[in-house]
Amino acid sequence: MFALALRRSFSARHFLVGGDWGAENELHSHDYRLELELTGDRLDQHGFLVDLVELERQVDRLLSEYDGQTLNDSPAFSGLNPSLEHFSRILCHSLDAALSNSGVKSLTVRLWEDEVAWASFTVQR
Repeated sequence: MFALALRRSFSARHFLVGGDWGAENELHSHDYRLELELTGDRLDQHGFLVDLVELERQVDRLLSEYDGQTLNDSPAFSGLNPSLEHFSRILCHSLDAALSNSGVKSLTVRLWEDEVAWASFTVQR
């Protein structure tokens, strides 16, 4: 099984709703770190699992929708608490859709909100 990974950093704001989480209920920002891992059992005619330049373009395009924004205002979070878990799932599904024509068998997004806390979501194809 082949694996290809990519890491990106971006900042976004949010506030949690629906419970009493102290300072997390107030608008605050995180310097997020996204770690993306793709796996597959075959390479294309160029020896790539996916074209890394194209993958970087797709990831950067997606993250530009959230960078510097307030997650609570995003349509992707409509009716949702903007938790780390929801955010990792939203990013994973968006990237999976962008890679629909590839030979990728699984895609995992691990999203760090600081140096100690992360959540991940995996799509199996």
